[in-house]
Amino acid sequence: MTMLKKTSRTFFIPISRLEGQLQEAVASGYLCMRAIDEIEDHTDLDDELKIKLLQDVRDSFRSDEPLARARDVLAPYKHDLPEVSWQLHEWAGLCPSDIAPTVYRYTAKMSDEMAYWVDKKWIIDTEEDLDRYTYSVAGMVGEMLSELWLWNDGTQSDRGRAVAFGRGLQAVNILRNKAEDGTRGVSFFPKGWGMDEMLAYTRRNLKEADAYLAELKEGQAKAFCKIPLALAHATVKLISGGGNKLTRDAVLKIVNKLSG
Repeated sequence: MTMLKKTSRTFFIPISRLEGQLQEAVASGYLCMRAIDEIEDHTDLDDELKIKLLQDVRDSFRSDEPLARARDVLAPYKHDLPEVSWQLHEWAGLCPSDIAPTVYRYTAKMSDEMAYWVDKKWIIDTEEDLDRYTYSVAGMVGEMLSELWLWNDGTQSDRGRAVAFGRGLQAVNILRNKAEDGTRGVSFFPKGWGMDEMLAYTRRNLKEADAYLAELKEGQAKAFCKIPLALAHATVKLISGGGNKLTRDAVLKIVNKLSG
């Protein structure tokens, strides 16, 4: 939970409010994916090494000894990678054994997709490219969460709308980080798109995410999803008015309101 707090203000709060094995599974899955995300986004690693590490992580999690192999793959780069990345095997080891294969499968799948995007230089020309990218780094997180909800207490959910849930949150990040991404020569806006088009794309996915949330039964899954979705809507409203990032006080106000 200490590492989670260091790496995500948005997800620390809802994960910290989960209970028992569900908290362990969601924290494990989030940190595994955060670990590989930090490899993909690393500013000091060359692309060839990023691709190698991500593909090696993919192969590790598809092997018979995922934790040992992931540890061995990343250990030589301990001084080059952030702590959350080289401790990947530890986050994976937190997951309850009966759902761990699901977390490992999605970690391998996301590693493979991230290697693809590094090789592609994150070039997004069309909306179809954007859909693939937002699925690669976030939509499949929604899919994974849907599997975790089902495993935990039988909560049923719409997998397509689960993808939109993740996709919408990622689209908010793209809007918020547009200037920062530009400084490193990357744009996730399809050719010809400006803020209006990206806002429309984001709102369309968040509308599907709202439907995903509405269909969830009352319980831990619904309580979890309410928080990042409310923060996403508030950030879109802020960006539409010329702002960029919610203040800590604004985040706490939204969370406290949802928590009664």
